[in-house]
Amino acid sequence: MAKKLLKAGIVVSLMTLISRILGLVRDVVIARIVGADAAADVYIFANKIPNFLRRLFAEGAFAQAFIPVLTEVLENEDEKRQKEFIAKVSGTLGLILFITAIVGVIASPIITGLFGFGWFLDYWHGEQDGEKFVLASTLLKITFPYIFFISLTGFAGAILNTMHKFAVSSFTPVLLNISIIACAFFMIPHIEEPAFALAWGVFIGGAVQLGFQLPFLAKAGVLVKPRWGWQDKYVTKVRTLMIPALFGVSVSQINLLLDTFIASFLVTGSISWLYYSDRLLEFPLGLFGIAIATVILPSLSRNHVTKDANTFSSTLDWAIRIVSMLGIPAGVALFVLSFPLLMVIFQGGAFEVDDGYKASYSLMAYSFGLFSFMLVKIFAPAFYSRQDTKTPVKYGIITMVVNMVFNIILAIPFGYIGLAIATSISGSLNAFLLYRRLSFLGVYKITKATWFFLFRVILSAIIMCSCITLWNSETDWAALTFVERLYELGVLIIIGVVSYFVALILVGMRVKHFVRQDNLSSIDG
Repeated sequence: MAKKLLKAGIVVSLMTLISRILGLVRDVVIARIVGADAAADVYIFANKIPNFLRRLFAEGAFAQAFIPVLTEVLENEDEKRQKEFIAKVSGTLGLILFITAIVGVIASPIITGLFGFGWFLDYWHGEQDGEKFVLASTLLKITFPYIFFISLTGFAGAILNTMHKFAVSSFTPVLLNISIIACAFFMIPHIEEPAFALAWGVFIGGAVQLGFQLPFLAKAGVLVKPRWGWQDKYVTKVRTLMIPALFGVSVSQINLLLDTFIASFLVTGSISWLYYSDRLLEFPLGLFGIAIATVILPSLSRNHVTKDANTFSSTLDWAIRIVSMLGIPAGVALFVLSFPLLMVIFQGGAFEVDDGYKASYSLMAYSFGLFSFMLVKIFAPAFYSRQDTKTPVKYGIITMVVNMVFNIILAIPFGYIGLAIATSISGSLNAFLLYRRLSFLGVYKITKATWFFLFRVILSAIIMCSCITLWNSETDWAALTFVERLYELGVLIIIGVVSYFVALILVGMRVKHFVRQDNLSSIDG
């Protein structure tokens, strides 16, 4: 089992790597064109709202509710009933999304006013920053329909993932990045406001991603005509699970929107600095945390349906070892290399050196929560696979309240950096509460062997951090040319990777400790 999961995880991670690299290229384009000024804040805002809803409907609540039920249907029903279920879910979801998209376009000024209240106040009082409100409302009309396309794309991807066809859905986000880059390249020379080109790239990218998935559904024999099925037994189960999950699985996204709300009152550039640092955080989070979570959810759902508690527990144990081995050093690296990474990737054009310094502070704050964010991605599917969406909701409410409190407390002395710190704190609390509940229910408890595994990983990450810090202590990154920065960063990355894996070997870590199923109970076996 562990070998199959590792193979699937590698496939998803490779596809995600391609997507994340192109995502960074896209963000470099955005940084060079709009930097961290008012237009950048507005575009990022207009893109964040539909992305938030996408994660609710597609990657978040819907996927977590749909996959366990689809697994149940595939295990217990004949082919005709399976296709009927897929048809009714697609028809029901599609109509709801279509209506949501229309409402979003019409109500874009209201939505902008809610989440960008600081801009609305400036607009109301006739101040200069009121232009942000007007531009954001217009851009949101273009980006909001993205939720329709990408949510159905997520639906198609969930079907393919349940059938263990992970590569297609993992590769699909590449097309969004290509669309945004292409629109930036071809449209910006012909329009006055570059943010409009980026917004149209989002719209087109959503449509292209959906179109890309359809042939693969047809090949798998599950491309069926959508039907309305609100009262269908299994559709009812999906929406019953989805309603609480709408909140629980997307707590981190709600927290980010709260950050945006507060940041709209802060100095211009705050939203952009948080965005660029969050983008670098999302790279390892998607590459390791989300990729592994994507792989284990169908397996956990199947383990639950077949009542295989031992495999269920060992799958979680394997996932924790994988994300800890990769996530802990990634968090450490983001902390010590925050400014060099931002300078190499984004600096230039409208993105100035000072923007690099400002964004690096929030990246360091985010990096403390990276491993916790990954653990949430692992622990949440354990509940959703058991068709329990209420528990994550309860802890999600607690987490969101804590985030709001710390946002208010920390934003006063630390500004936008305080918002990043609050996000890390709330993410860590969420991971702790989810694990504590799993342990209390007897579903999963971290073994002594895995605690020892974590100790070895942390020790190796400390050694890696020391090596990078020693080499980087004399470097003046602001004074270097781009080529010199690229060379120095490459050297630091090589030093970090080599020192970390050498340290792992020296402390006794071997491949069998996370590849073979029979070694999940004994790290020294």
